[in-house]
Parts: sequence; structure tokens; C-alpha cells
Amino acid sequence: MPAPGTPPSYKRILLKLSGEALMGRSTYGIEPATLQSVASQVKEVVELGVEVAIVIGGGNIFRGISGDSLRMDRASADYMGMLATCINSLALQGALEALGTHTRVLSAIEMRSVAEPYIRRRALRHLEKGRVVIFAAGTGNPYFTTDTAASLRAMEIGAAVLMKATKVDGVYTADPKKDPQAARFKQLSYLEALQRGLKVMDATAISLCMDNDLPILVFDLTAPGTIRRAVLGEDVGTVVGKLETVLAGG
Repeated sequence: MPAPGTPPSYKRILLKLSGEALMGRSTYGIEPATLQSVASQVKEVVELGVEVAIVIGGGNIFRGISGDSLRMDRASADYMGMLATCINSLALQGALEALGTHTRVLSAIEMRSVAEPYIRRRALRHLEKGRVVIFAAGTGNPYFTTDTAASLRAMEIGAAVLMKATKVDGVYTADPKKDPQAARFKQLSYLEALQRGLKVMDATAISLCMDNDLPILVFDLTAPGTIRRAVLGEDVGTVVGKLETVLAGG
């Protein structure tokens, strides 16, 4: 554990949350206690002086691929999924501001009465002022996941790491809930993640990170204080990065 007063390992991070992460034990929607827990963890990190940007999925409300069962075209279904991310973004903004953490929601789909339009320079200015920036509505385009949106936004704002929050403590050789022999990777190269089909993120998102040398940290959001521990440099989760970095063990 880092000594008290240890400076953060990252100046600016992008945190990727799935919509399902906000459900808690529920099967749909947003569980208030879980929302408060996430907001509290983000506040802890902001108080360390880390600039925090967030991308949230919408799977707890509607997933674009679910449109097949409604006989919708994929583009329309994806737009519905993007709007679901806006609901989650506004909910998290409310939870953060209730804790006294200044927050801005920037949407890739214009809806000026509830969120600012996404403008890269505006996002950077908010981060520099110490505000949490939540990117809503994915990339604003159908056929792209919020994983891809997270990779894109992380690179646009110059984040030092993309932190992918999940319900398990890293990437495993198999589903640890189904296979007791599954082993957790401490480090993993981009190519290995793609070749093994480990579903760290979707292939487009991983490829974007690989092309731009953006490390991905996969960790367990359900463990209290994990985000803080990660930004302080503790051994948390699985790091996906360049092959030479992984081979060097750093």
C-alpha cells in the first residue's frame, strides 16, 4: 500500500462504466445505493487532484443490439441506446454534485436543455478547472459501442489511462464464475487480448488503444476504494498494454 501523501500515478484518467454497473443487485435501471457508491469513489479520486472523465453505457436501460427483438433497424436501436447513456450520465452528475463535486455532462447528441454539446476544447477546459466531465451519447454515431467511445474520448483528452470498471478483479483466462481453474492476468498485450477473444473491450476499442499506445486497466468496481487504489499505483486488476511493456513487467 502506498505511503500517506503518495502522489497519484495518473494526472488524468478516463473511467469507463457499464450501464449494468449502476444496477447493483437489481435487474433493471439504477440502484440508488450503487450510484452513491460510484459517486463517492469518483469524489475520492478528484480529491487527490486527478482529473476525471467518465463514459457510461446504457445497458441497464436499453442496449442497441436489443432492437433486433423489437424488429427495429440497428441505427434506430443504437440511438435509443445512446439516449439511455444520457439518463445514466445525468443520474451520476446529480449524485456527484450532491457530494459537492462539480460535474459537467457533454453529449455527442445535442440536447442543450440538459447537457452541453461535446466540444473537445470545452471538455479540456472543464478538466483543467477540476470538474468531472461525463461524456454522454457515445460517439453520436450508430454501430459504435460505448467502449469505442471511451477509447476515442480518452485519446482526445490526452488521458494517461483508460480504466474499465467491471464486476471482476481483472481479465481471466476463462469466466471465473464458471471455471474455478481460471487464472487472472496481471498484464496482457493488446494483441493477446484480441487473439484470445478475452472481451476486455470490443475489438475496435482495443485496436484504437493499441494504435495510440493507451493502456487499459481492467478492475473490480464493486470493491470499495478500488479506483483510488488504482490511481495511487497499487497492483489492482489487469493492465492491457504494449507487448514490450508487458514483457518488461512495467
